[in-house]
Amino acid sequence: MNEKTPERDVYVAIADPTRRKLLRLLAEAEELPLHELTPHFQMGRTAVSKHLAILKEAGLISDRKVGRETRFRLNALPLQEIKDWVSFYEKFWIGNVALLKNLLEEE
Repeated sequence: MNEKTPERDVYVAIADPTRRKLLRLLAEAEELPLHELTPHFQMGRTAVSKHLAILKEAGLISDRKVGRETRFRLNALPLQEIKDWVSFYEKFWIGNVALLKNLLEEE
């Protein structure tokens, strides 16, 4: 990214269900070109490309040219920030689930 365009926030990038689906598709495949990603969505190539650009700005995907086609690949490293944030709150979930379990066992 350059000075005029700061990197996009990872949380903003994954907030959209389309982008989360793109990440899942890329996680399941080593690398995919746009023409293989587009059929998974009810939108055109241009719209899918815009979502890919947002993910790229957040550092969640990388791309490379192979001939005339661009192939996309997941870069999961920025997701570590989200994992760390969610992990902090895990203690609350574990405590509430244990409490619920105890309540259900009493009844």
